[in-house]
Amino acid sequence: MRNLLHLPRRRALLLYAFADILCLGLGMGVPIFCIALGVPVGWYLGRRLAANSLRLDLLLDKMFFWAAVTSALTFVCMLVLWGPQALKLRATEAELANFGIPMILYRPRASFVGWLLLMIFVSPFLQFLCTLFGAQLGVRWHMKALRREGDPA
Repeated sequence: MRNLLHLPRRRALLLYAFADILCLGLGMGVPIFCIALGVPVGWYLGRRLAANSLRLDLLLDKMFFWAAVTSALTFVCMLVLWGPQALKLRATEAELANFGIPMILYRPRASFVGWLLLMIFVSPFLQFLCTLFGAQLGVRWHMKALRREGDPA
């Protein structure tokens, strides 16, 4: 575990990019697994950043920054995957109804727009929130481990 916490930043980011794309493929383009990946990635971030014993304000800034980086990668993947589908907004209602997305807003065009907004914008934001949550857990875990060892930090 200690080796994992001391991976070079570039290698850790490449490993995350691979895992994010794998999770996107597992969800067949729906980033539910990418959102769920946010919690363990955040936990890793929190543990890694807390191990460097930063001041609290710097720790929170870095947690926010790296959560935004992970979310931005998912956003770019979603934009590449679902962005070209926006051209289908010119299609007829019948073609949109047969696209295969859930008709959550009862009308095919409204449902299609809602689906694209959900996939491209809302999903990366949810992943951002899950990553921040996981980072908080990782920092708490690290602090409890230090207390158990007798370090007052």
